Amino acid sequence: MKLLSLNLGRAEPVEYTDQPEGLTGIDKRPVDGRVRVAAPGPKGTGASGVAGDAVCDLRHHGGDDQAVYAVAREDLDGWERELGRSLPNGSFGENLTTEGLDVSGARIGERWRIGPEVVLEVTSGRIPCRTFQGHLGERGWVKRFTRKGAPGAYLRVIEPGEVQAGDPITIVHRPDHEVTVALQFRATTTERHLLPLLLAAGDALHPEGLAKAREYTRKHLA
Repeated sequence: MKLLSLNLGRAEPVEYTDQPEGLTGIDKRPVDGRVRVAAPGPKGTGASGVAGDAVCDLRHHGGDDQAVYAVAREDLDGWERELGRSLPNGSFGENLTTEGLDVSGARIGERWRIGPEVVLEVTSGRIPCRTFQGHLGERGWVKRFTRKGAPGAYLRVIEPGEVQAGDPITIVHRPDHEVTVALQFRATTTERHLLPLLLAAGDALHPEGLAKAREYTRKHLA
């Protein structure tokens, strides 16, 4: 398992975002050299956890619990075959393009060491949005991506440091529950009856997801 590429985006004006200034950093490109990764601060004020990476819409993106976004190269390869087009590393707006790691099959709270310094913790899957669809230029992309159910993973920074393309990835902690990123994504999007299952992940789950699971459970199972 390794970090195939480290991808950064810069703020650019586009027509397909509802960000107030019309800016997005979703167009991320691979970079060389070591880059610092650290917790950026709370959602709403903190942006990307990767130095030099632009996160423009702080209402929905960035912050400590969405500091870094990872996608498996294997998933991009699968989409290439389905869409009949090339999807270079960074195409989904991911900071980390991995190889040999089942990103969407990772458990909430799972921890990865990348290189000698950085440890990240899985918090949730990525919910597709209008900006993602506009960036890819695929009609009906939000629904298609949701049906696939392999969203990639958001991560929080447990131990900061520097990473670079080629760094090995090691799973240093795997929780004993069965709440995967894919399960969390399905529960949050198309199968809300699964929300109570997410409670097994506890505080490792993204706070917004945990709140939804608790509220659903209170209303429907109390």
